[in-house]
This record gives sequence, C-alpha cells and structure tokens, in this order.
Amino acid sequence: MIDSHAHYDDEAFDEDREELLSSVFENGIRKVINVGASMESCKTTLALSESYEQIYAAIGVHPSDTGQLTESDMEWLKEKSSFSKVVAIGEIGLDYYWDEPDRDIQKKWFRRQLELAKEVKLPVIIHSREAAADTIDILKEYAGDLTGVIHCYSYTKESAREFLDMGYSFGIGGVLTFKNAKKLKEAVAYIPMDKLLLETDCPYLAPDPYRGKRNSSVYIPHVVAVMAQLKGISEEEVIRITSENTERLFHI
Repeated sequence: MIDSHAHYDDEAFDEDREELLSSVFENGIRKVINVGASMESCKTTLALSESYEQIYAAIGVHPSDTGQLTESDMEWLKEKSSFSKVVAIGEIGLDYYWDEPDRDIQKKWFRRQLELAKEVKLPVIIHSREAAADTIDILKEYAGDLTGVIHCYSYTKESAREFLDMGYSFGIGGVLTFKNAKKLKEAVAYIPMDKLLLETDCPYLAPDPYRGKRNSSVYIPHVVAVMAQLKGISEEEVIRITSENTERLFHI
C-alpha cells in the first residue's frame, strides 16, 4: 500500500515518530508522500524525506497559511522543488470553511502555486473545502497544463465529473468509512478505479473504528475494505491498482 498524503512531521508524532514509522513500514506500507502545508512544514517535510528512503515530499502552502506568503517564499519553493525526493507541489488550494485569509488572497496564492507547478513540471495536490465552484473554475484555467490529485475528496459525483474531465485523480481516506459519508461513497462508486488513490491525512481523519483518534498509515486497510466493497473487487485489487495509480501520478 502507498499513503499518498500524510503529515508525519506534525507535532502529534513528536513523541514516537521513529517507532511509529518503523511499524508503518513493517505493516504493508511501501511508500508515503509527506505533504507540506506551511513554509515551516515544507522544511520539516524535506528533512523527513531525507531521513527515510520510503518517504517522498510534496511542498506547498495550504490556503489557511497563505496570508503571509511572499514572492521570496515562491522562489524558495521553486529552488527546493528540484530536490530528487520532491514529487509534487502541495497541498495548495482553497478553504472557505474559515473566513481568514480573505478569499481573494487564497485565490491569488492558489494561482501562483499552480503557476509554479506548471513551471517546474510537477503534479499538484489540491486542498478544497467548501470551495468546489471556485476550485473547478481556477483549475480550468490550467486545464491541459497540470495534473494532480484532489486530496481528501469531499464533493459530489457531479463535481467529480468536472475534475475527471480535467484529468485529476482523487485522494480517499478515513472519511470513506464513516456511516454518514453517503455522498462520498456515491462519488467513489462513480469515479473510475484508475483515478483513485489511498491516503490518510494523518494525524487527522482516522477511519472507523478509530474516529477521533490519531490517524496513521497502519489504518489504511479499513479504507481499502470499504473501497473494495463499493467497487465490487477484492481488497488485493484495490491495493494493487491504487498503488500503481500513485506511482504513475507522482513518478515514484
């Protein structure tokens, strides 16, 4: 299995990071993409990828952290994107759940980081929360120039069609196991299998029966089980196909 979106540099893992990662790699997880969300976490993500052969890095700034971004930050991201373990620009996007930063600021830096990804020829990892229409409209501006994944997909199957038309994949994690995830389950049933990736977003969004607890890659089999049921295939097929999808998208 491959965890296509994790945050093992998060402080939630400070007390047992090395021990936990050893357990992760001993329990069926072959590779992990650790994803930056702020300038500081991009630095810790790079350090983590240097320390572990199985960990790759994505660097970018989450919409909630775009308020203080500068062009100097963009130059730093561009420089670090050439590092061999960097496989994507992300997570970047729009988050309208909170009122800050201002939506215009979020859009500005979303576009700027999409331009960066286009320039350095890397796929993007998209964060989109309560912002489906604007996310789709902005990504359409770059249709044909970029590829990537809609991380922690949470919208309808109708929105999924829009993203599919632009060639995007979909990151699916613990939320798929929640009893109230009807909309997501309908979307996953609809999305072609070759466009689905497994992810955790750990330490967040642990699947049932661990909901509310610290998440980690060792819980991915719970997501696999539900996905296999929805797609009518074996769990082994889910693991094989999603792993191939992830390796193909991120060239790992």
